[in-house]
Amino acid sequence: MRPIPLFLASLFLATASLAQQVTDSVAPEAATISGLLRISEEVEAAYAARNAGQPVTAQSWMISAANPLAVSAGAKILREGGSAADAMVAAQLVLGLVEPQSSGLGGGAFLVWYDAQSGELTTLDGRETAPLAATPTLFQDDTGEPLGFFDAVVGGRSVGTPGTPALLEAAHRRWGRTPWPDLFEAGIALAEDGFAVSPRLAALVARDAERLGRWESTAAYFLPGGAPLEEGAILRNPEYAATLRHMAEQGAQAFYTGPIAADIVRTVQGAEGNPGLLSAVDLALYQVKEREAICAPFRAMQVCGMGPPSSGALTVGQILGILNSFDLAALGPDSPEAWRLIGDASRLAFADRGRYMADSDFVPIPTEGLIEPAYLDERSMMLERADALPEATPGEPPWDHAQLWADDVSIELPSTSHISIVDSYGNVLSMTTTIENAFGSRLMVRGFLLNNELTDFSFRTHINGLPIANRLEPGKRPRSSMSPTIVMKDGAPILAIGSPGGSRIIGFVAKTIIAWADWGLNMQEAVSLPHAVNRFGTYDLEEGTGAAALQSGLEALGYEVSLRPLTSGLHAIEIGQVLRGAADPRREGIALGE
Repeated sequence: MRPIPLFLASLFLATASLAQQVTDSVAPEAATISGLLRISEEVEAAYAARNAGQPVTAQSWMISAANPLAVSAGAKILREGGSAADAMVAAQLVLGLVEPQSSGLGGGAFLVWYDAQSGELTTLDGRETAPLAATPTLFQDDTGEPLGFFDAVVGGRSVGTPGTPALLEAAHRRWGRTPWPDLFEAGIALAEDGFAVSPRLAALVARDAERLGRWESTAAYFLPGGAPLEEGAILRNPEYAATLRHMAEQGAQAFYTGPIAADIVRTVQGAEGNPGLLSAVDLALYQVKEREAICAPFRAMQVCGMGPPSSGALTVGQILGILNSFDLAALGPDSPEAWRLIGDASRLAFADRGRYMADSDFVPIPTEGLIEPAYLDERSMMLERADALPEATPGEPPWDHAQLWADDVSIELPSTSHISIVDSYGNVLSMTTTIENAFGSRLMVRGFLLNNELTDFSFRTHINGLPIANRLEPGKRPRSSMSPTIVMKDGAPILAIGSPGGSRIIGFVAKTIIAWADWGLNMQEAVSLPHAVNRFGTYDLEEGTGAAALQSGLEALGYEVSLRPLTSGLHAIEIGQVLRGAADPRREGIALGE
C-alpha cells in the first residue's frame, strides 16, 4: 500500500490554524473552513482506500477530483443539499487555486450532464475561442513555417477567449440549487488565508521555473524571492480572492466585461516579445454552447460524451466500437494480443480523428458516419490478423457529401483536470477542464493563469494543397481530446469518468472502461491499472509499472515500444445501488461520498 501523501499533514495543520483564525474573527467563511476540516479523517480514509486499490463507497452522493481541498469543497456543497452542478462550481474554483497548472478561470471546459428528472443527457461546450483578429497563419513565421511549440505557447499569442467562468454560470443557471455566492466561499477563504503547496505543484513549478520567470506577476507568485515554491509552504492569493468576490457578487459578467476583462486584454496584448490578439470584444461576445451528446455502443452499453470540437467521444467511441466483436474478456489485461487489438483500434481511430475532427461550427464532419456500426465493423476487420497493422490510415465513413481534408499535425501536450460527481437527486456530471499546457501561456492576471489553448489548432493550414480541418480561424474553437464520459445502460447512467493527459486522454479513458467492463476490475483497480497507449504507431508503456512486462510481447508483434511516464488523472464513479468512486493514484485526488 502506498503511504498517504506527506503533504496532507502540513495541509491539515495549516488549515486547522487558519480555521481558528477565521473563527476567532467571526468571518463569513468560518463555516466553510470548518466544513473542510470536519472531513479530514474521511480524506485520509479515502487515500487509504485508493492506495489499497479499493473504491470509496457511498449511498447518496459522491465526488471525485484531483485535489483533496477541491473535493472537500464540493463535498460540503453536496452534503448540504446542493446539486452536482453546484458542487462542480465550488470544486473548480478551488482547483484553479490549488492546482493552477491544470485548470482555472483563464481556461475552458467540456461538461456532460445526466438529468435525473428528465432522464436526458446533454453537454455544455465551454471551449475557448480564437480571437476575431486571428488568422490561420498566426503560428507561422515569416517564411510560412510553423513556430516552435513553446515559442508559440509562452506569451499572449496562444491565449484564446476563456470559457470556464461562463460555463460555471451556465451550469448553475440550469441545474443549480445552492445560492451562487455560497459556492465561492471555500475558494475565497483558501485564497485569502492560504493553503499548503502540494508536492505536484512544487515539482511542476521547479521544472518550469525558466518560463514562469519570464513575466513579472507570474514570477512573483510562483518564484517568490527568485526561488520556486516549496512543498508544504503556505501560499496565499489575495488577487484571486478579489476576483472570486467580484464574480460572486456580479456573476460571470464581472469576468467578461469591466476591469477584469480590461486587465486580461492588457496582459495579452502587452506580453513583451509575443503579444496576442485577444480583445474586449472577444470577451464580451463569448457564449457557452449546449450541444447534443455523442453516444456510441459498446457491449450492452452506450458510451456518451462530448462531440466536436472535442474529438473525445467520437474517438473513444470508435475505439470501443472497433473492439466490440473481439472477446477481450477471454484474453485478459496481461495479454499482448489484447493490447494489439486495443492499440490498433486506437491507431485507426486516431487516423480518422486527424483527418475529420474539428469545430463542427466551421467544418462539416461525418459525425454519425464515424460511429456507424457498419463502418466500425469494416474497420474492425482490419484487425483480424496475427500482428500489428503496418500502417493505420483514415477510413471513408459515410456522410452526406464529399469533402477532402489533409491530416492534422497539431500538438496537444498533457495538463488539464477532471471532475466526476453524482448528487443525492440522481444527477450525474462529468467535466474535463483545462488551460492546455502546464501553466498555460504563463501569463497571470488577477490571480489566475491564462490558457494557451490556441496552440491546439494546427500550426499548418494546408498539406499538399488540401486544407486541414483543425486549422485556425477567427471565432473557431480548437479541437480537443478531452473526453468527459457518462456510460449508460438501459437508459440509466452506470459510470462517470474522464481524465487529463493531452491526446492520450482518449486512450486512458478507453482502457479504463475496458478494464472495468471486460476484465472485471473494480473501479479503483481499473483506474490504477498501468497504462499502455498507442496513438500513431509507437506503443507507450507506463514506466515503472507492470505495463513494462508487455514490451517484449508487443515488440514481437511488430510494435516500436517506448517506456515513459503516463500521468493520467482519471476520476470515476460507478453508479448502481451503491456509488463506487475512484481517483487516480498518479495525482493527488480522492473520492468522497456519503
